[in-house]
Amino acid sequence: MTKTLSGVIAAVATPVNEDLSPDLKRATKLAKYLLDNGCDGLNVLGSTGEATSFSVAERKSVMDAYKSDGLPLGRLMVGTGAASVSDAIALTKHAADLGFGGALVLPPFYYKGVPDDGLFDYVGILVKATEASKLPIYLYHYPQLTGLQWNVALIKRLREAHPGRIVGLKDSSGDMAFARSAAAVAKDFAVFPSTEACLLDARKGEFAGCISATANCNSDLCQLAWSKGDQAALDAAVTIRKLFDGRQLVPGVKALLSHIHGDPALARVRPSLSAFPAADKTAVFGGYDAVRAKKVA
Repeated sequence: MTKTLSGVIAAVATPVNEDLSPDLKRATKLAKYLLDNGCDGLNVLGSTGEATSFSVAERKSVMDAYKSDGLPLGRLMVGTGAASVSDAIALTKHAADLGFGGALVLPPFYYKGVPDDGLFDYVGILVKATEASKLPIYLYHYPQLTGLQWNVALIKRLREAHPGRIVGLKDSSGDMAFARSAAAVAKDFAVFPSTEACLLDARKGEFAGCISATANCNSDLCQLAWSKGDQAALDAAVTIRKLFDGRQLVPGVKALLSHIHGDPALARVRPSLSAFPAADKTAVFGGYDAVRAKKVA
């Protein structure tokens, strides 16, 4: 039976160099830090990781760096979705060859209003490309960005067509009713809402955990909530998350990482994203420091 990931998973940021190439040294250093400080796993090259802003070669270089630096790839899922199915095949096969714990797959996001048959065929190609490794596939549901949905009927159809391969879903829609309906597909279908606010529900078995952008900055608090049911820790983690309400999330997370780690380079983003505004930095950094100043049991 395929082993699925669970618990606190950070949608890890991808640091970039001054020339905007992936900063592989900082990327693996951040990954190790998160795994040592509360994360059960990582989602590499997701939306927070700016995956679709990088070329296939650049995305492969990040995967290679995680492998060569000895990170526990079995605890990591990596984003391999792309608008081009050929690119998605190349990325998914590379993830399988390196030994990642799973592929997180966005639907091909350029054409809107496509029928379920097109999405079904897209996943089928990826399943076939990794047939030898049986790489677990997690669907990435983010309709606000992709304009497409992995709806429940399609999820069921994919699982029936590819037994043991479509193992879970990251839900970034913010629609908890959808997340619960997806989780009800099967007991072994691992659903991860994108907010740590769900962790106590997940602890009760409703979800497999969370995959969160802000877990880059509050993973220790998230782990206290997940492993110990600590309400105070969860409240603190959610307070940190709410600092980004109405603000640019990815530039904000990277700016806060630069503050936490004392490394201005961590704040760099790849266009079309832009630097976090100074006024937002003041508000977020101050709010974060205030939360951290309070003792959480």
